[in-house]
Amino acid sequence: MRLGGYKFKLQKRVSLSGWQAATISLLAIISALALFSLIFILARINPLVAYREIFSYAFASSYGLPLTINRFIFLLLCTFAFIIPYKAGLWNIGMAGQLYTGTLSAYAVLYAFGVNEFQAIRISPHLIIVFMVIAAALGGIAVGSIAGYLKGKFNINEIVVTMMLNFITFWVVSFMIKEGGPFMNPGGRGESFELPSSLQPALIMGIPFTIFIALGVALLLYFMFAKTKIGFKIKAYGHNPTAAEYAGISPLLIPLLVFVLGGALAGLAGYHYFAAVPGVYKIARTYGSFGDLAFYGIICGLISQGNAIAAIPVALLFGGLSIGGRFVQGKLGMSFGVDFALLGVLMITLVAFQFFYRYKIIRVNTQ
Repeated sequence: MRLGGYKFKLQKRVSLSGWQAATISLLAIISALALFSLIFILARINPLVAYREIFSYAFASSYGLPLTINRFIFLLLCTFAFIIPYKAGLWNIGMAGQLYTGTLSAYAVLYAFGVNEFQAIRISPHLIIVFMVIAAALGGIAVGSIAGYLKGKFNINEIVVTMMLNFITFWVVSFMIKEGGPFMNPGGRGESFELPSSLQPALIMGIPFTIFIALGVALLLYFMFAKTKIGFKIKAYGHNPTAAEYAGISPLLIPLLVFVLGGALAGLAGYHYFAAVPGVYKIARTYGSFGDLAFYGIICGLISQGNAIAAIPVALLFGGLSIGGRFVQGKLGMSFGVDFALLGVLMITLVAFQFFYRYKIIRVNTQ
């Protein structure tokens, strides 16, 4: 394209620094917010007022900030569940099924011990909480390993397998908590029994302890992919599975390993939201919406380019906008779905701007 005495053309990037990626993402966010302003303008609402309400509630309000942090922890764990297989060139579309199974496994611990709101706890509550966390991770592993094994052993498409497992586990949860199910609420409501108060984990400055798990995993993943042998093997498999096998890297072990790790983290996301977030402490009847929300982990993983540290601010932004968007639609009298529409525009814009991760616009003087 020519403009005056200059010609603009695309040039493929040889490398992309962290600051360049951050700048591109920031421009994408600004573009998305500017684009979504049209929705507010059509609703006869000042976009500046709307965004002030969204960000102040999500990140500065004593009511909204805890909700944002809880949503952030959930999204971050789901993002890591996607990132690990993604580094191996595989797509974990099954975070929903893995977190469903992780949640069921955590509540199965209570069922096995006969612990609910009407029964006395027979062993230390802290020990039961530890069992629940471990069971949640194992539940996610059980589902994730199916996709990993089938991919590694028979080269069966992991996207198809994980999507099918999502549907299966969704209806398993439905059976377990609905009328006649073993986890049914004693009041007959279409949700699980509630955690007794002694099994509701203590909050640290109003935040669930799972935030330390999420942030700790971020550091471990960054170190694993930057410094360890197994991290190098996973990335080598992701670049070229055939060459990796020729170099002695197991074509079965890597797919199985990354889906085991991803499944464990998705299972922990299930434990977090249904057993550690204040005001929930049960498998809610709206559990399916959290499965849908888990898919935003894919977007956060893609935007962060598989970098576990970079995923932290991305997940925090998505978490805050989802909470703030829901708040503003009520306060400003907007139609239902503003939060999802805002996330959708942000998601599409951020993914579109990934084009500039690979190409840059250069200016050539033709005079």
